[in-house]
Amino acid sequence: MPDAAATAAPPQSTPSRKTPGAPEKKYKCQFCNRAFSRSEHRSRHERSHTKERPFKCAKCRSTFVRRDLLLRHDRTVHAKDGGVPLVSEVKRRPATKPATPKTTAPKRNMELDTATLEQIEASSDGMVDLETAAMLMTDFHHKATAAMAAQENELDEAPVPYSPDHTTMFDTSVPFMSGALPMPQMPWDTFMPQPVNQPKAHSISSNISSSQDSHVSQLSFNSGNTLQPNQHQLAPLMERYPSGGDALAPGLQSLTGSMPLSGPGTPNGLSPWPFMTGPVSPVDYRRSPGPSQALTSPKAPQIQSDEEYNHIHEEITKLEIERSASGFQFQSRSEINAYLAAYFNLFHHHMPFLHPESFRPSETPAVLLLAVLSIGALYTFNQDQAYRLHIGSKVLVNEFLQNKDFDSRKCPLWIMQSTLLNMAFASWSGDGKGLEFACSIKSLLAQMVAGNLYELKLRTDAREGALPSYQAWVEDEGCRRTYYAVYIFFGMLTLTYNHTPAISFNEFDSLDLPSSESLWNLQVSDEESWRESLTSSTIITVREAHDSLFQGESARYSAFATRLMINALFLEVWFHKRSFDALQDVVTEYKLRLALETWEHSLDICEPETIVVALTAPHKGHPLIFNAMAVYRNTRARLEVDLKPVQEALRYHGPYEVAAAMTRARDRVKRSQEMIKVVQECFNCIEIVALQGIKSVGKTCATNWSIEHPLCGMDLMVILSLWLFRLENDEDPATDEELAMYNKIRNLFDDDSIDTKLSATVARLWGNMLDDVVVWGISKLMGDSFKIYSQALVGHEDDMGQRTSPSTSTPTMSSQGVVEGLEMESTF
Repeated sequence: MPDAAATAAPPQSTPSRKTPGAPEKKYKCQFCNRAFSRSEHRSRHERSHTKERPFKCAKCRSTFVRRDLLLRHDRTVHAKDGGVPLVSEVKRRPATKPATPKTTAPKRNMELDTATLEQIEASSDGMVDLETAAMLMTDFHHKATAAMAAQENELDEAPVPYSPDHTTMFDTSVPFMSGALPMPQMPWDTFMPQPVNQPKAHSISSNISSSQDSHVSQLSFNSGNTLQPNQHQLAPLMERYPSGGDALAPGLQSLTGSMPLSGPGTPNGLSPWPFMTGPVSPVDYRRSPGPSQALTSPKAPQIQSDEEYNHIHEEITKLEIERSASGFQFQSRSEINAYLAAYFNLFHHHMPFLHPESFRPSETPAVLLLAVLSIGALYTFNQDQAYRLHIGSKVLVNEFLQNKDFDSRKCPLWIMQSTLLNMAFASWSGDGKGLEFACSIKSLLAQMVAGNLYELKLRTDAREGALPSYQAWVEDEGCRRTYYAVYIFFGMLTLTYNHTPAISFNEFDSLDLPSSESLWNLQVSDEESWRESLTSSTIITVREAHDSLFQGESARYSAFATRLMINALFLEVWFHKRSFDALQDVVTEYKLRLALETWEHSLDICEPETIVVALTAPHKGHPLIFNAMAVYRNTRARLEVDLKPVQEALRYHGPYEVAAAMTRARDRVKRSQEMIKVVQECFNCIEIVALQGIKSVGKTCATNWSIEHPLCGMDLMVILSLWLFRLENDEDPATDEELAMYNKIRNLFDDDSIDTKLSATVARLWGNMLDDVVVWGISKLMGDSFKIYSQALVGHEDDMGQRTSPSTSTPTMSSQGVVEGLEMESTF
């Protein structure tokens, strides 16, 4: 009742605002029938449909739909842990009040700002989250307190609008209660950038343009066990503290001297709360499901003295590797330590079968040490030295295997581990000859696993149920982890190249699942405490975990076991799709879908960890969980789409052949309701890149991510681009669900980044990300293939336009050097 409110309100000393007629609501939502008077209101409302949260906290992983909520979060949550403190923005005038008789002032009614309510409604679509609701109630309480107490201080007359372009969503002219603690004053207004055209939320291209002028620095290792970034390197989006530089807002530049900078080149695994205690969930380090314990980060083994280095050098010199590997030379101590740090800090967490606590470089067999150093050299971008170390390790492995006394049953564990690392080096090198080498010894490695597994079962049976000692458990657990690493690696060969797996899941179904990383890296002081730790851990067998998935019952196991089980499910899906009865066997497919859903639900009860890993960008937990989710998305997609020709073309490492196979696979991608669910998984994959920014991901994913993630993402991006292509070119109109999904994907990009069609844009940007910084050569091959494939998509569209408009001049694919097989057919 506006009239009644106006009558009851007392005369105000402040100028009254004009109340013009209701503005025209000409800005309509593209998803529903809502209309707004301002375009920014519509944009905030549309985020309720797209679920976009474009404003990201630089100190933790929280995201918000409005800038003011981000600032409020920064000044409340992070004021507790050393962040920027909460600041009172109350503007007061000097209290110089003469002594006058005190009279009772009439109570002031608090007016409701309709513009504010409209903006709240636009941003939340009628629903306000808990954090927003709590802050709104707090603000209302402050206003009511000020009105009833008739504060002596005069309030500032200028109202503060509710807008993300301002520092607060509240009316800051209202003071807080008198009992509140005073907080330091900070120039929040200077933190805000000058008015510019706001890019779209989660925009990939806006991140590209903002990063074009940034200096890309090479990672360098210090003598410790962490990577140190170049001082001019652009800090990752999710780094705990903002780095100094001219890119900061003026208000923050004065604070950089007092803020500690993140040491590692990637966000710290202990962020956002460095004093947080555990154990914590490997799925999300911010969840602490257990009692308080100290969290630790594993340290990479190092050569501690010149005596150790000289001993290693002498042992390798005796082997005379130079005779078989021309150009081989052992590096200096500092370089060897850098390679060790790179392996254990960047690669080991994705395939943790080595035991860091017992790994002594001076005591490790030369063949295994060289294999470890070869991968470490890759991650330091020293490819020539990596290749020499790899060849040296291969020479020693071949000499051992050619020995007439070789027996796979008596094969040492370190030979299996060396062979596995050499196969991984060769398979992902981007060279066809390397893959042929890996395939030639795949069956031999499987035989080594079978023989070693037989010996492990004999040792276990001999204990007759007694708990093993710490040393015996480390030996047995190292064997199990090596078997599982080989099984996972063979699964990735199947996923990437469509190779038949060389190890069956049933070979080790009676073994225990791998333990948690906390137990694997535990520093044991005595046998009694070790037995207590082993007894308190709950470890089930592989068969029990497998059966629980197909029965729809979530089981609790470690992050490594989570990665193992999704690999088993992927291979079962692969075998099912390769069977002749796949189309008729709906029961098996239903069971597989149930098992996948159960696996996803089991993440909520994953075994907690006290060991955290610094490689947490963009995921919030252990890298094994991040990799497992990538395999999960790929597995879900393979239930609907089979891209066997693309995988087989990838075997021969020709980018034009791979791109041609991608274009010919368009008939395998159908438009259906189930396909929309697959496209959702594809969207989840590319959204990770959008949230981080493609340039940021392109510079960091080579070292922060496992090679498993881009390998799993290749199928998803081919499916996504072909589905978009069909939607853009089919004569059948798109359904409402397809349009909603198309717009959801479209909102990831700026208008100026879109090529002729969105399908080509997705392929091009994914290719740019893969070959920006290269550690594994296979990522360069995939990047080139995607970029050629994107040209093929545009070329096909141009060809269609040329047939309808003969006067249009369009360059052909052959004029760009593309092989004839890449040209797309004239009809879709």
